[in-house]
Amino acid sequence: MPAPALSSPLPHSDAATRSAVVLLALAAFFSGAAMRICDGLLPRLASDFAITPGVAGRVVLTFAVAYGLSQLLFGPLGDRYGKARVMCGALFACGLASLACVLAPGFDALVRLRVFWGIAAAGVIPLAIAWIGDAVHYAQRQATLARLLTGTLSGMTAGQLGGGLFADSPLGWRGAFSALCAGYFVVGTLLLVRLRSIPAAPPVRGGGRFAFAAQLGAVLAVPWARAVVAAVFAEGVFLMGPLAFLPSYLHQRFGLALSAASALIALYALGGLVYALVARHVVQRLGEQRMVAAGGVLMGLGFLGLYAIPAAWLAAPIALALGFGTYLFHNTLQVNATQMAPATRGTALALFAFCFFNGQAIGVTLAGYAFDHGGPLPLLVVPAVALPLVGWAFAGGLRRRAGATA
Repeated sequence: MPAPALSSPLPHSDAATRSAVVLLALAAFFSGAAMRICDGLLPRLASDFAITPGVAGRVVLTFAVAYGLSQLLFGPLGDRYGKARVMCGALFACGLASLACVLAPGFDALVRLRVFWGIAAAGVIPLAIAWIGDAVHYAQRQATLARLLTGTLSGMTAGQLGGGLFADSPLGWRGAFSALCAGYFVVGTLLLVRLRSIPAAPPVRGGGRFAFAAQLGAVLAVPWARAVVAAVFAEGVFLMGPLAFLPSYLHQRFGLALSAASALIALYALGGLVYALVARHVVQRLGEQRMVAAGGVLMGLGFLGLYAIPAAWLAAPIALALGFGTYLFHNTLQVNATQMAPATRGTALALFAFCFFNGQAIGVTLAGYAFDHGGPLPLLVVPAVALPLVGWAFAGGLRRRAGATA
């Protein structure tokens, strides 16, 4: 299909871009690890502070809420002051926040400091995607973003594993946060040195101190931008919401331990990594329209399969296929998000992330209510129907857009 109208990539060498993308993937690794590091630390936090695991979970909740609500802050800042500069600042702020968490004198202080950590972490991945949008030609953007995705997913997996390992060690949660602190400062420094030698997109000027309203309005004025953010919002509601309850579903239906049920569903992330490894070939063979349509169908079949399986072990290959289908769909949305408003790309990617995380929050609420009151049927069958429809609708939008620009 013909590619949409492109903004010219920034003039620099391919080697410089590749090395920068490797560092961006490392930045995404530590950002992803920060999201999940406390999962395995909750029992240790509960023990160290003499609280229940439920109360300890506030360190996860406060980070997630701060992270989601802060997405819109960094996009306009990146557009106005430079994506690389703001992103490196966010990495150093994450380092300082994690160091402060290491030194936290009590649990209440730790919870408050995790809020600041979540705010700072919100400026890493969306601006990394926006920088790639500036620096990489559209035809290579899917494969490049897949490398960034590899860093994010690897970080989330390492965060979950590392949290458990630190929880069982004498270093505990302070050791876990110290390791992340060191990683942030090292990657932030290397990235700052690397990106300083690469030309940056010109900043957006005018319209007030941060030009927030003008920049956000410029994105939402584009019809295609509204279609992209609507699709990612629907993905958050119908995919990420039900996904949070899949371990509970397997535990309830098959009597599995929650650790075993979570391990089966964890293969979802492995499906994303498989996609990242073969993304270049998939893009060349399928193209965007078939990728989003196939991704929607694969996700729908995954939820339907989980509802129908007669044995628990079958959840493993289904979760892997569900993860692969997710990133067929999501990575295509992400690539289109980099191009939906090139002049205010940082703001566009921040809006994209904001809609995704808030869709996820609404989805978790709705899925939890459905599971509590209706059981597995609404939890699994609703996304099995909705996700293929979202995929087909977005594929149709891509088809019409390609025809309009042909």
